[in-house]
Amino acid sequence: MANEIKGVLPSQSIKKLIKNLNIVSSNKEISTPQIQPASLDLRLGETAYRVRASFLPGKNSKVLNRLNELVMHKIDLSKGAVLEKGCVYIVPLIESLDLPNNITAAANAKSSTGRLDLLTRVIIDNGSEFDRINAGYKGPLYAEICPRSFSVLAQSEQCLNQIRFRIGDSKISDENLEIMHAQEPLVNGQALINDGLGFSVDLRPSNTNLVGYMAKPHTDVINLAKVGYYNPLDFWQPIESKTGQIILDPGAFYILVSQESVNIPLNCAAEMAPYLSMVGEFRVHYAGFFDPGFGNIKAGGSGSRGVLEVRCHEAPFIMDHGQNVGRLVYENMIEEPDIIYGQEVKSNYQGQGLKLSKHFKNT
Repeated sequence: MANEIKGVLPSQSIKKLIKNLNIVSSNKEISTPQIQPASLDLRLGETAYRVRASFLPGKNSKVLNRLNELVMHKIDLSKGAVLEKGCVYIVPLIESLDLPNNITAAANAKSSTGRLDLLTRVIIDNGSEFDRINAGYKGPLYAEICPRSFSVLAQSEQCLNQIRFRIGDSKISDENLEIMHAQEPLVNGQALINDGLGFSVDLRPSNTNLVGYMAKPHTDVINLAKVGYYNPLDFWQPIESKTGQIILDPGAFYILVSQESVNIPLNCAAEMAPYLSMVGEFRVHYAGFFDPGFGNIKAGGSGSRGVLEVRCHEAPFIMDHGQNVGRLVYENMIEEPDIIYGQEVKSNYQGQGLKLSKHFKNT
């Protein structure tokens, strides 16, 4: 084990896990579109449980045991059902795991999920953390779902979460990030490298005063199956700035964009992490994984910027152009994936700038 290659498992390794029944589907085969360059999309099962509150089962406790204590009612997702804003639901996922003893896993919301402010996290039996699966775990997976800005119409087999598999510590050190940036720029311009690659907010776009969107408080339901369907103005208030400055309202949810263009080389993956809380009264939601090839010129993604999902906390806060708001934690891949983001994998967000989720019409 001492010489074992460490890193994130690519698509071809995920296919082997499926073949070896380390990833199991309860009633339907795992489909090819679920397999991403460095992750697997997880599908909702047919039943949602409305619960009184979010929870973690903790050691020596199964999720179903806690559900029996907290469940209010069941909802049939087989033909679609509304998950209401402000409520908490637990949905057993179609996929379950039987991991080898040298493989851990981490889950995260898919990009489109995060951009709807749809809080969704994976929990497991005996789990004491959200979205983290220990090596050798054998058992079911559950999604905790809490719509925070919009009520949504969800249906079984839809994918709100994705899971990534790792062997060992795959994080790339700051020293190696510096070397990588010198060889192939990870961002346009100067790289702010400190416990990952930092990025800042763009509040001075070159040809418009539009800098972002704020979720409206009272809207219609969003059907998660509809792509390019909704008028953004029915759900979002455009945010403009002539000064390179905006004021964030407490409790409000914003879609902003990074000033930097991001590059994920084909032998790397990355995960968005929150910036240090002491820099301001806000948090950048870490919605998802960045696959190998995101923003990479070889994959047709030159100029891809990071979309920021921002929630203000207790007090109104002035955000300035160029303010550091988040960071990307880069990880080594075991090997380059056999499918590349933006090429073999259809992408709604390759080459993106300021962009809402795929459910909205382009404006």
